[in-house]
Amino acid sequence: MGLASSAFFALLFIAACGGSGGAPANVNQPAPTGSTGPTWTAGVYEAASRFKDRCEVVRTGLDFEGNPFPDRAGSTLEENFWLRSWTHETYLWNDEVVDRNPANFSDPITYFNRLRTTATTPSGKDKDDFHFSQPTDEFLRERNSAPVAEYGASLIAYSLTPPRDFRVLYTEAGTPASDTVMGVPNLIRGTRILEVDGVDLVNANSQAAIDTLNDGLFPATAGELHTFVVQDPGAASTRTIMMISENISTPAVNRTAVINTASGDVGYVLINTFSPFASEQDIADAITDMQSAGVSDIVLDLRYNGGGLLAISAQLGYMVAGPARTSGKTFERLRFNADAGGVNPVTGETNNSTPFYSTGLGFSLVSGSALPNLNLGRVFILSTDWTCSASEAVINGLRGIDVEVILIGRTTCGKPYGFYPEDNCGETYYTVQFQGVNQKNFGDYADGFVPMNSSASFGVKLPGCVVDDDLDHELGDQNEEMLAAALQYREFGTCPTPPPFSITTKSVEPPVDVMPGLRMMEKNRDMRMPGE
Repeated sequence: MGLASSAFFALLFIAACGGSGGAPANVNQPAPTGSTGPTWTAGVYEAASRFKDRCEVVRTGLDFEGNPFPDRAGSTLEENFWLRSWTHETYLWNDEVVDRNPANFSDPITYFNRLRTTATTPSGKDKDDFHFSQPTDEFLRERNSAPVAEYGASLIAYSLTPPRDFRVLYTEAGTPASDTVMGVPNLIRGTRILEVDGVDLVNANSQAAIDTLNDGLFPATAGELHTFVVQDPGAASTRTIMMISENISTPAVNRTAVINTASGDVGYVLINTFSPFASEQDIADAITDMQSAGVSDIVLDLRYNGGGLLAISAQLGYMVAGPARTSGKTFERLRFNADAGGVNPVTGETNNSTPFYSTGLGFSLVSGSALPNLNLGRVFILSTDWTCSASEAVINGLRGIDVEVILIGRTTCGKPYGFYPEDNCGETYYTVQFQGVNQKNFGDYADGFVPMNSSASFGVKLPGCVVDDDLDHELGDQNEEMLAAALQYREFGTCPTPPPFSITTKSVEPPVDVMPGLRMMEKNRDMRMPGE
């Protein structure tokens, strides 16, 4: 239930009480006196390979995937020089980065945070809103879908300060969260968490209370028993439940349904990530079921999908549109910085386009095995501002071959960009290295895709309806507001009355996601192929 670790949740609470979430981006921290190594000349860059894997702290042994660490003895200064040269070589907006002396920073992460553009989009948001890093061990565990001790529920925080408001977004089948007691599931969509192990989550504010909340919400290991007081949507009374944490690998496809209508059956598929290698088979299996059912339309619920493996989103594009529409067409082509020419500056290879893949690629399906397809000329996509990157690539890729995309929900996050995660000395860095464009060479949606009846001034308008995320009905329920709006639009071409504040692309105080399915590494176009 919640994030990958309790540390992040604790950080949120500390920040809410006046603490800090990290070193300020504008702090210059001089390196220790007497340090030796490379020297800085403004505008002159040595090859990044000169400094790669030259580490202040050398790792030994094997990483999570069984590969030996590449580290060699080095220094923080060399780590900083690698970041500088690597940014100059691969960053999409390398000509917008101020060249700062690496010797003025004693922490590579602080230095990395400065190696980005400060330009903004037409709406005023940061053009590069995606610059980040994480410990490499965390990255490797996440990309391999390593089991995490949790309960199988994803949460959203509408308020992180008292009175706090934490609710369940969805649960995974076969987990403690979805187990039933006397016929009632432990948690359902919209359930509010009120107490954890006797501590008032809504109002408690002492460090001891916060520690108890963290321990219960984010168990460190499998087999921990914790008690919760919860209140279901619409209920006047509360319930007390007990759950034992388990090691859980979250699947890409959370649920599917076939909805019978007078004008034909409609498929519904909730896909929460393209990231774990297993998602290749999960998604193909779901579309096979839709193909077998003979659906005449498909609703892809991508409202919580932050992205993942671009190759798998390209497979999904093929599975929706079919062979005739996709044959010989580009799903996405990468646009790099102006210095790259026709070469991918990260891999050194020719900058080839990503096609609509029609076969398994070897992630979790046999390489070359035929994929199912629905051969549809339109698709309904349910979206929020968590619909990001490789998820948005599905929208853009299908529009590039004239498949009609009908958008129901809210404006997408606006990330036509991506990166190749790169480890150096135990930290994996993500810097924007390319912009994705479709068959029509379009990729300018940094302010997101927007439903047509929104009054937003920015973003790319698509047919569809502004609808809020509805926590009063389970996902896949025909009465859930986004799905109901999709069915209404399909049948009548009309939208329900827009919710309040729909003139803006995002609410003034947006809720904070605390969901394992939206870990930062998944908000990306992950360019790796099997074996990489």
